[in-house]
Amino acid sequence: MNFLIIILLVTSLLLTRVSRLKTAVTIILIQSFMVALACGIDGLEAGAVHMYVAAILTAVIKVGLIPYALLNIVEKLQYEREDHPILNVNSSSVTACIAIVLAYGLIDQALPGANSRDALATALAMTLIGLLIIMTRRQAIMQIVGLITMENGIYLVGLSATKGLPLIIEMGIFFDVLVAVVVLVILTHRLKLSGISTDISRLKKLKG
Repeated sequence: MNFLIIILLVTSLLLTRVSRLKTAVTIILIQSFMVALACGIDGLEAGAVHMYVAAILTAVIKVGLIPYALLNIVEKLQYEREDHPILNVNSSSVTACIAIVLAYGLIDQALPGANSRDALATALAMTLIGLLIIMTRRQAIMQIVGLITMENGIYLVGLSATKGLPLIIEMGIFFDVLVAVVVLVILTHRLKLSGISTDISRLKKLKG
């Protein structure tokens, strides 16, 4: 599990440094696969069937369907990159590192001696980093990546704290994220078809 935690932290940090949209989608695919794997491992240890179902749902939706849709959009965008983030790459990475330290500090303060300390801190850090990406990136695709990173973090919190949420809640979370991503993908596609950049900062020009 420690290996998975390291991979999750590394992928989260990498997302603050990439500018190519295709690379960002690939990283979020790897991150989501690690979350699905963690869920499967916990299910194996706990002998909980519903956690296997959750792992499969995670793999199908966040490793399969969502990355496939995003990569299709990115291919149509051709050369679009995240070249002008609100916060530059180095500052974003430093802020992400601070978020990780803060997450560990908060978990140590709130849950001293917790067995799942590293997993909980990683989950909280991922949630904060996802929020950071949403707040500091202009490209719609990167905002979707930030949303998925946040959801992965929130899901990992539930997985670490309760050894798996009830299946109905997990399915509800997956459905909410899937709907949000589908809407954003459709919006991004329509913007491109209309000849409008997917840089959300330029949407201000549409104001009357």
